[in-house]
Amino acid sequence: MQRQMQSVSGGRHSRSVSHGVWVVLLCVAALLLCNVIIYIYLDSLDQSGGQQMSSPSGCLPQHFKMVTMKNCTPWLQCAQIKTEVRKLKLIGQGAVKKVYLAEWRAQKVALSELSSLDYEADFLHGLSMLQTLQGPRVVQLVGFCLDDHVLVTEYHPLGSLLNLDDVLAQEQYQQHNTWQTRLRLAMNYVSILHYLHNSPAGRRVMCDSNSLDKTLSQFLLTNNFHLVVNDLDALPEVDRSRGLVVKCGHRELSGDFVAPEQLWPFSSTGKSFSDDLMPGYDERTDIWKIPDVTRFLMGRVPGGDLVHFHLFQIHEECKKTSPELRPSALTVLNTYRSVYSSMVRDSSGLRDML
Repeated sequence: MQRQMQSVSGGRHSRSVSHGVWVVLLCVAALLLCNVIIYIYLDSLDQSGGQQMSSPSGCLPQHFKMVTMKNCTPWLQCAQIKTEVRKLKLIGQGAVKKVYLAEWRAQKVALSELSSLDYEADFLHGLSMLQTLQGPRVVQLVGFCLDDHVLVTEYHPLGSLLNLDDVLAQEQYQQHNTWQTRLRLAMNYVSILHYLHNSPAGRRVMCDSNSLDKTLSQFLLTNNFHLVVNDLDALPEVDRSRGLVVKCGHRELSGDFVAPEQLWPFSSTGKSFSDDLMPGYDERTDIWKIPDVTRFLMGRVPGGDLVHFHLFQIHEECKKTSPELRPSALTVLNTYRSVYSSMVRDSSGLRDML
């Protein structure tokens, strides 16, 4: 009888252990599935730029299709721009272009005009880059007229990244003011850098980025809180194998925001700046600036400090004095993706426990 009771007890213990193992395995499988879903989601954001049919995707080359349009349309030419595009108001002005809010067939668009013939080369370079780099990470080209030095692009009413905090402070957008939204914007930013560093037009460097404000002004915030790069007037090519390096402008740069290799190396000797003697550099200058841009993008939201903690190591690597020691934009992007997915998973697990 005692042996029979021991046998029954042992069977129950075995079934209990077996049941516990299955529970553990199911939990592990659920976590793995969650990771897969998150990575697929992040990959889709990167591949699509987070856009909802606001990119040329699905259209033939040299065609556009904005959110409210049913069909793709060929880029507007001079005659159409002159007769069908109506200026509404000036919304921005720089050294190269004046930008107007305009209307085309009840569609809001941005019309850019060359400010001065002194900057014609920059204007034409920017237009060339817009034509070549069309895709989900770049503002959509609607048309252009070389005769009048005019180009038309998709209009994004939320404006540039400079407006981010003001936008998120508005009541209708406050639900987006989270570490998730802000970290996704940082991933968009790094994804754009990766695209430019490996673009169809070669390895390109963002030269209009000598200060934080200037860098932020190059990106537009879409209605669904993603980024597109907008200003491509200063996007030189670098190719070490062909001896191609860049210099962002012909004047001396200063400050902590620009990379060390962009600073005049002979300032300690008292030698005056000379563009001819200034060494060139490459796309790793963009990597140096990532931590500063991401710090701005994260703002001050619950969970933001934890994001900075997880990104500390990769940001330390971005700030290496030697450019060759800095990671690629893809390495940074993959780290951001990993941090995002792990934090989403951890927050989901915490909610389930509560």
